[in-house]
Amino acid sequence: RPALRGVSVRVGEGQTLAVFGANGAGKTTLLRVLATLLRPHAGSVSVLGASLPGEAWKVRGRVGFVGHEPLLYPDLTARENLLFHARLHGVDASRAERLLREVGVAGRAGDPVRELSRGMVQRLAAARAVLHDPAVLLLDEPRAGLDPAAAEHLEPLIGRASGRTRVLVTHDVDRGLHEADVVLGLRAGTVELSGATATAADVRRLYS
Repeated sequence: RPALRGVSVRVGEGQTLAVFGANGAGKTTLLRVLATLLRPHAGSVSVLGASLPGEAWKVRGRVGFVGHEPLLYPDLTARENLLFHARLHGVDASRAERLLREVGVAGRAGDPVRELSRGMVQRLAAARAVLHDPAVLLLDEPRAGLDPAAAEHLEPLIGRASGRTRVLVTHDVDRGLHEADVVLGLRAGTVELSGATATAADVRRLYS
């Protein structure tokens, strides 16, 4: 069966869409479609005015993605990973160095990613996602594996304070609702909840 059916949502510039739902509801599939990592079989998808999948090339350089996989090379050092992505996007190396400091990984910048803790890898993945100053952030549980202090450390980069348009997948109901301008609740690939307002009780029913 299709992973997503009849999903329709609009997110304005600078807004945050919070996506809720139990495991297998289709949340990660939605993010991967928006990130141009999956091709939709039907329907229409538009990101920053570009239609997917036909104009995916217009989107890829303007979107940052933090998913369950960090999209980092484990045998390269933290610094080498960011410098590699900087070259891909035509970004100056000084920005990579600055981000290493901002996410608190500068002290381990010379270590291979495979030797870093789960939390440090997640912070490095966030730095990779914003390295090219994307207009849109696609975030799949971006604070997973982070202690509260480390999570707050990333807020200027991936939180509301970043000013970016965000699609945030989270199981943290209270925080997700606090950050959201628009809410989308999925169950088995279909929309159960959608709109600008929702209560915590509404969202928690998605998990029952």
